[in-house]
Amino acid sequence: MANGKEAPLPLDELRTFAEVLDRVKAAYVEPVDDKTLLENAIKGMLSNLDPHSAYLGPEEFAELQESTSGEFGGLGIEVGTEEGFIKVVSPIDDTPAANAGIQPGDLIVQIDGKPTKGQSMNAAVDSMRGKPGSPITLTIVRGGGKPFDVHLKRAIIKVKSVKSQLLESGYGYLRITQFQVNSGEEVVKALAQLKKDNKGRLKGLVLDLRNNPGGVLQSAVEVADAFLTKGLIVYTKGRIPNSELRFSADPADPSEGVPVVVLINGGTASAAEIVSGALQDHKRAIIMGTDSFGKGSVQTVLPLNNDRALKLTTALYYTPNGRSIQAQGIVPDIVVERAKVTREQSDFEGFKEADLQGHLANGNGGKDRPTVPGKAPENQAQPQDSDFQLSQALSLLKGLSVSRGSN
Repeated sequence: MANGKEAPLPLDELRTFAEVLDRVKAAYVEPVDDKTLLENAIKGMLSNLDPHSAYLGPEEFAELQESTSGEFGGLGIEVGTEEGFIKVVSPIDDTPAANAGIQPGDLIVQIDGKPTKGQSMNAAVDSMRGKPGSPITLTIVRGGGKPFDVHLKRAIIKVKSVKSQLLESGYGYLRITQFQVNSGEEVVKALAQLKKDNKGRLKGLVLDLRNNPGGVLQSAVEVADAFLTKGLIVYTKGRIPNSELRFSADPADPSEGVPVVVLINGGTASAAEIVSGALQDHKRAIIMGTDSFGKGSVQTVLPLNNDRALKLTTALYYTPNGRSIQAQGIVPDIVVERAKVTREQSDFEGFKEADLQGHLANGNGGKDRPTVPGKAPENQAQPQDSDFQLSQALSLLKGLSVSRGSN
């Protein structure tokens, strides 16, 4: 719009479009109907805006609705594009993709032998969807290495978005795999259950948002609000009036002010970055791990006729301090890389003072603590035993507990 008047229609470009349509219909090697050509034109119009805007046909629109409700068919991979290839943003827990060992950053170079280079993201997703139980082979390139095949079977993906457990007495673990419609409510329930399982208030909590591809904006706001009692959570800015939104915390505190460490990595995207950024800006949590994905845009689903829709990027979101994380991501307060944890057998085979015959008793009346050879671990294996980042988060929480004099 210029000087209060609508810009004139681009007549030359519209004539070119009509001419191309006419030439394709007349000269293409096989007949193509008008409906197909026009739908392809719409898809092309949207695919060249940004990686997240798309035209959704009836099946794709239904799949989007299913994914936000927590149940859909496929492999369980959140994907993006990089240099013309399909890139794994994150596999979803307990799905064929995660169980097969597919990792964030993997490039999918072929799907059932068909190259993906140049394919749209939606086309690649369509080819990975299918009948539950049907086989599919993905050709993967990881870290610049040689391509290798991963054989999977499609399944109905039922995603439980919130999981929780006690890591040990006083310390809880809360993982959100993606942000579905009910995730905020599930987090509040999980916090209450952790307190109940611990028979009292927690000393610390690890909130695990690693490989969380995001999801519903409102759910991210509700999750952040479970840990905040005041202030801005996130705000959005765009061109249309209803894209200008501000979300603030209410005074209720389901978390009861428990110290929190949030784990993030390169697969932490979108709504998961909103939560991380809000808790970081309010200094409500310590962010640990590696840089997040950097998707700072908001998509609005605009229904069309005939069960179709546009998924259109309408705004950028900003953290409470005004940070846009678009293409930058959340930088953790403490960088901890992914690593393997292996336990070594103690090389101490000597004696302690308490093993010596005739040793003096403890001056304060404490009980002797002699060597106990071959002592078995007291507890069953816990997630932190093999997860270096999680074990570091737990160690930090324990340090905070000691420095604050918690009991």
